[in-house]
Amino acid sequence: MFKYFPTNYVWNLSVDLAIEMGARIGEIEEMCAPLQEAARQSDASGTQAFRETWVRMADKLCSLAAEDEANGRLLSAGEKYGRAASYLITCERLQAHDAPGRLALYRRCLDVFAKAIALARENCQRVEIPYEGSHIAGLLVRAEGCDGPAPLLVQVNGLDSTKEMKYRVGLPAWLARRGVSSLVIDQPGSGEALRLQGLTARYDSEHWASRVVDWLETRGDVDPKRIGLEGVSLGGYYCPRAVAFEPRFACGVAWGANHDWRDVQKKRLQKEGSFPVPHYWAHVRWVWGAKDQDDFMRIAEQVHLDGILDRIKVPFLVTHGEKDSQIPLHWAERTYEQLVNSPKRELKVFTDREGGAQHASFDNSINAGHYIADWVAETLGARVA
Repeated sequence: MFKYFPTNYVWNLSVDLAIEMGARIGEIEEMCAPLQEAARQSDASGTQAFRETWVRMADKLCSLAAEDEANGRLLSAGEKYGRAASYLITCERLQAHDAPGRLALYRRCLDVFAKAIALARENCQRVEIPYEGSHIAGLLVRAEGCDGPAPLLVQVNGLDSTKEMKYRVGLPAWLARRGVSSLVIDQPGSGEALRLQGLTARYDSEHWASRVVDWLETRGDVDPKRIGLEGVSLGGYYCPRAVAFEPRFACGVAWGANHDWRDVQKKRLQKEGSFPVPHYWAHVRWVWGAKDQDDFMRIAEQVHLDGILDRIKVPFLVTHGEKDSQIPLHWAERTYEQLVNSPKRELKVFTDREGGAQHASFDNSINAGHYIADWVAETLGARVA
């Protein structure tokens, strides 16, 4: 794991995520060099300093992109807007949920991301799926070289990621080359669903996952018999749960297992394991819509997979980093052990040899991501060559 800040795991995780989304090392240096002292400060003052330097870089990139636009160099402009959006979402996810200006910062990220996609002419379309009188927003990436309905992998966030982050890390592009489409969504409790719709997380992930499958079945460019589901980090709980109770999914992938999140919370109360974001307890109460800490712990009691996974009767891939600092490896082994009725179950542990040994491979995702893309393509009858 790249450790720019020797004593701050949360900030290092954020920098690693930005690199996985395409950050340039010179820009990382310019943003992070002034932050060494701030990295040792409290969450409130430290994250404000982090925000200031990363927004400043985004501002500069947007200014440069505007110059490219004025000269008709739209592909160059789109690329710069894309990095700017990644830097904005990186600092936004570190802020307290009620920090002044956070919502405006998030809206700006969406606007800049959309501009990047349009100008760079990327294979990515924003979609909205009807849900509970509102909608679930998603990014649709179409399979390349596929005539007729294509297989598709739905991809869901963890506790604090967003669809834009997952898109930029690269799995949708790697799948598209293999003839598999992607739908990356902000499910309840994440991204737009939480920030703009007020849709909080729920333990019964099949509730929203089934609505997504309903929508996909109406599309002529999707093969309804070849729809899979992948979840990263806390999505490593949401995904197996949804596949267990929604039989229309043809396969499942946990990119970082999260078998018993209730146990993880109890350990974190005892100061065991690393937090993924600052202001952690306020953040999880916001995500789950909890009134207070006791209410959150009652909700967390339901977030586990024991007694559920024997319902899964489709292929399932469980991946985990050998050195995961947040979720111990034994939870991935527990998930695999309980997939007793899956006709094709696999546990893949990423080590230093492959890279991606940290949480959900965020320290080096490309080899892990290609492994997942190959497994999905093989399982859904697409291509790997």
